[in-house]
Amino acid sequence: MRPNVMREIWQRGEPVLSAWLSIPSPLLAEILGQMDYDVATLDLQHGMISFEQTLHMFQALSSTSTMPMARLAGNDVTHIGRVLDAGAYSVICPMISSAAEAAAFVSACRYHPLGTRSYAPVRGQLYGGADYYPRANEEIVKLAMIETRAGVDALDSILAVEGLDGVFIGPNDLAVAYGKPPVSESDEPEVTEAIARICARTRAAGKVAGILCSGPQAALKRISQGFNLVSTGGDIGLLSAAARNSIAVVRDGLRK
Repeated sequence: MRPNVMREIWQRGEPVLSAWLSIPSPLLAEILGQMDYDVATLDLQHGMISFEQTLHMFQALSSTSTMPMARLAGNDVTHIGRVLDAGAYSVICPMISSAAEAAAFVSACRYHPLGTRSYAPVRGQLYGGADYYPRANEEIVKLAMIETRAGVDALDSILAVEGLDGVFIGPNDLAVAYGKPPVSESDEPEVTEAIARICARTRAAGKVAGILCSGPQAALKRISQGFNLVSTGGDIGLLSAAARNSIAVVRDGLRK
């Protein structure tokens, strides 16, 4: 089976850098896949991406060295199975607030006897290789999103779930959970302390600590805090910033 590059990078003690895609475009996925990211995460929860578009974007990524990952729409066994069958090599499950929810998520990602995933990998085997079935349980990375107060309170029991590789913080929802504005890099003490605590406890447990970041400087800051999986900015934000800068340069030039 094709090795999971995320596991290889973590074994070297290095952070994984992820693109974050919300725009349903195979061409965009292919372009970003050529940009030296380790993985490209398709946002199936808040992005505008359908299942058919997910499949086409995974296919586009296959022409690059960037590995396909997905932020799932929810903790649903059928949905999880379809995304994995389409070729996702790693998955992030949103809104995990208890060990029972984390265990259900992990079970949906693994074949018997370790889980309840139904067998029919279809494209997953085309991407992963002929020995996909016997090795998928160990290669696919499974991350639970911590973005609720209940999730923070249950963190230790969530981290203890066998087969869970780590957690991924949703900073906007976490801020909202603490009654604060939804800001990716919040400076509210309650939120910053919760994020630092989640990272420290996750790394102490020997698991992966990931977080969604608004841009490269934020990603560097999170890496310095101990996170070993970061997004470096989403496609919408990158496109908006580039367009804003481009038109500003032209309009400023016309005024001179």
